[in-house]
Amino acid sequence: MSIRPYRDIIRRKSRQIMVGDIAVGGDAPISVQSMTNTLTTDVAATVMQIQELEDAGADIVRVSCPDEGSTAALKEIVKNVTVPIIADIHFHYKRGVEAAEAGAACLRINPGNIGSADRVKEVVAAAKDHGCSMRIGVNAGSLEKQLLEKYGEPCPDAMVESALQHARILEDNNFQEFKISVKASDVFLAVAAYQGLADVCDYPLHVGITEAGGLRAGTVKSSIGMGMLLWSGIGDSIRVSLSADPVEEIKVGFDLLKSLDLRHRGVRIVSCPSCARQAFPVIKTVEVLEKKLNHISTPLSLSIIGCVVNGPGEARETDIGLTGGGNGNHMVYLSGVTDHKIDDDGIIDHIVNLVEAKAAEIEKNK
Repeated sequence: MSIRPYRDIIRRKSRQIMVGDIAVGGDAPISVQSMTNTLTTDVAATVMQIQELEDAGADIVRVSCPDEGSTAALKEIVKNVTVPIIADIHFHYKRGVEAAEAGAACLRINPGNIGSADRVKEVVAAAKDHGCSMRIGVNAGSLEKQLLEKYGEPCPDAMVESALQHARILEDNNFQEFKISVKASDVFLAVAAYQGLADVCDYPLHVGITEAGGLRAGTVKSSIGMGMLLWSGIGDSIRVSLSADPVEEIKVGFDLLKSLDLRHRGVRIVSCPSCARQAFPVIKTVEVLEKKLNHISTPLSLSIIGCVVNGPGEARETDIGLTGGGNGNHMVYLSGVTDHKIDDDGIIDHIVNLVEAKAAEIEKNK
């Protein structure tokens, strides 16, 4: 019996666009996005949140521009951050024109509520004039009236048809610098829509399950839907939509990509759930280590296992490993090889020092 390579993810071939200095599509890394939830007119608060997202690893940040005051503020926001900014535009096409003039790297429009084709054309002209890319953002909750009448309800075919209709408008205006999303809060609907769209175009796709919920439920829901798509090679940029601190969206996004070996950032911790065999408090140790190692962006792996049942095996596959041992004698593994023992005192600081030293070594040898 032959078994196909089980780790192979063959990414869908898509054309490449630029969002500021971030390449999206083609062979570029899958970008991770989030969105601010501050009032855009509060420039200081919005800039602070964007900088927090940058520190967490965000490649691109979206900012809502619901009114003229927001697009005016956007000009000041863009000046004070380094990450490319997407202006989120709904209902009024003039906000798109103003956002392009304010320095947005990309304009996100929802075809169902932006207005007539002529108004979309004006937004396209502004994007061309100011070097913006665009995202066609189809959402199951705001499909065009005629499509709802045709199909009776939001469905994958309606969402794909909406996306292609508006892609055609951009193409007719000689504009190809765009990506597309077809989001829904229903996992089955979103996945089917993305699969259908992936089959009929080569534009880069921005993937997400919209309005997924709170931190825990939203992470689970997003992981199921986005995981299915990413595993099948669909997705050039992602946003995990959570009713939580936007920084959590970036963390979950990278954890998703790490889990599928699609992109790595920071420390990947392999840890056991703990049981009566644990020789040190695994859960508390991991909780503290996650916080203390949060500043490291260098990709590396760390295993924290409470006993010798699976500890040595996991340690062989990670850069640094800790396996619980009897009488406070815990084994430390470096590059998969037993290296030295440590006792209960100072476990946290010792592991942090080892990880920081390994990260510095990796960066030095790049």
